[in-house]
Amino acid sequence: MFKKNKRISLLHYWTSRYLLTLFIGLAIIFLISAAWIRHTTFENRLELMEFLADETVYRLTDTTNPNNGPINGIPGFIGDRERFNMREIDPILYVVDTEGNILTSNRPVPPGSAKNVAGLLDDEEGTKEITGGLEPEYVVKRKIEGNNQLLGWVLVKEKKDNLTRVNQAYGQLALLIGALALLGWIAIYFLSKRLARPIKQVAEAAKHIQEGNYTVDLPQDSKEKEVYELVTSFENMANKLEQLEKTRTELLAGVTHELKTPVTSISGLLQAVKDGVVTGLDAMDFIEMAMVETTKMKTMVGDLLAFNHFAVDAIPVKIQSVDVNQLLRDAVAQWEVLQDEDSVKVNLHLIEQAVYVQVDIVRIQQIMTNLLTNAKQAMDKGTITLILKERGDKLSIIVKDTGHGIPLEDQAFIFERFYRGENKKYTIRGLGLGLPLSKMMAQSSGGDLILIESNASGTSFELVLQTATSL
Repeated sequence: MFKKNKRISLLHYWTSRYLLTLFIGLAIIFLISAAWIRHTTFENRLELMEFLADETVYRLTDTTNPNNGPINGIPGFIGDRERFNMREIDPILYVVDTEGNILTSNRPVPPGSAKNVAGLLDDEEGTKEITGGLEPEYVVKRKIEGNNQLLGWVLVKEKKDNLTRVNQAYGQLALLIGALALLGWIAIYFLSKRLARPIKQVAEAAKHIQEGNYTVDLPQDSKEKEVYELVTSFENMANKLEQLEKTRTELLAGVTHELKTPVTSISGLLQAVKDGVVTGLDAMDFIEMAMVETTKMKTMVGDLLAFNHFAVDAIPVKIQSVDVNQLLRDAVAQWEVLQDEDSVKVNLHLIEQAVYVQVDIVRIQQIMTNLLTNAKQAMDKGTITLILKERGDKLSIIVKDTGHGIPLEDQAFIFERFYRGENKKYTIRGLGLGLPLSKMMAQSSGGDLILIESNASGTSFELVLQTATSL
C-alpha cells in the first residue's frame, strides 16, 4: 500500500517556502551585519582612545600654552573627568613618569595600580591587547618627550567588552530586520495569492470539463505573460475538446447512418430473392445491386480504417522516384476505367521534359482518384483539367473542375475529419474522410493538398509534390 501524500494549497505551499527562504536570508544578513557593526565599532573606539592619548601628549608638551607647566603640575587638566568622557566607553587615562610612577589620572587610582601600570612600560609606543588580567583589555601608549628627552608616558586603558559592546545598534538592526521580514511576508502572501488565483480557477474549470461541461469563463486580464498563456491555452483546449466531442457524436451518428443504409438495402434485396419475390433475371439484378451496396460499404469501412492508421502513423510510406507525367497518366487511366459513363472529360496538360518526383505511388493514385471523384460529383457533366507546374524544388498538380463550387461557409472546414457540407450530407453518401485522408497522404510524402479557389464557376485544388532533385 502506498501512503497517500497530503496535499496543501498552492498559496500555503509557496508562502511558507518563500517565507522560510526570506527568514534564512534575513538571518544571514543579520549575522553578517552584526559582525560588521561590532568590528567597525571596535575600530572606531580604539581610534578614539588613540586620539585621546595623542591629544593628552600634545597638551602636556605644548610650550605655547601658559597654562601648561611641568608634568607634575597639570592635575587640573587631567582631573576634569567629564572632558574625557566618551559615549558608551569611559577609558582610564594615566600620566606616568619614566619610572612608572602615576603622576595623574582621570579617575581615582586604586591601591596596587602603580605596579600594574609600571608593568606596561617598555620602549615602544603603540596599541596592544592585554590578556593576563581578569578581563582582556586594550592599552594605548604614547611617549612624553621634551628637549629630545623622555619625560614620561601617557597610557589609555579600556576593557575589550566595553570597546565591542553595541547593544543599542543590535536592537536597531533587529528592529530593521523584523520590519523587513514583516513587509516581505506581506508581499509574498499577496504575490502568491495573485499567482495562485488563476491556477485555482483553471483547476476548477478542469473539474467542470471532467464532468462534461466544456463552457469555461476564465479572466483574460492577467498581466503575467505565462499566466495569460496558460488561461488562453486552457480555454482553447476546452473549445477544442468541445468540438471533438461534437465531432465524436456526429461521427457515431454519421457512421451509424451511412453503414445502416447499405446494410438495410442489402438485407432487403437478398430477402426479396430468398422469399422468391423476384426470380430469374430480376433476381440476378437484385444480387448485383446488393453487390454494389456491399462495395460501397466496403469502401467506407476502408476509408475509416485507412484514416485511423494514418492518424497514428501506422501505415509505412514507400517513397519512390517516378516520372510525374507517367504517374498522372496512369492515375487518370485507372480512374476512367472505373467510370460507368462518359459525361465528364479529363484534359491533361503535362510538362514537355521528364520531371521526377519523390512520392508513394499508391498514395498519390488514391489522392488523384479522390480528387477526380469529388470533381465529377460536383457537376452533372463537364471538364476536369489537370495542369502540371514546376515551382522551384516543388511540383504542383492543379485539379480544376467546372462544377457548382463549394459553399463559402464550408471552405474552411473541408479538410476537417468527418466534416460534410450541407450540399453533400443528404445527396452523396460518405464519411467525410476523403479530403482529410488525401491531405494526410500528401503530407506523408513531403507534399501538401491545398484548396486554391472555389466559386460558382468551379473548384481548383493544388497537390504539391517534392521533386527528386530536392531530396
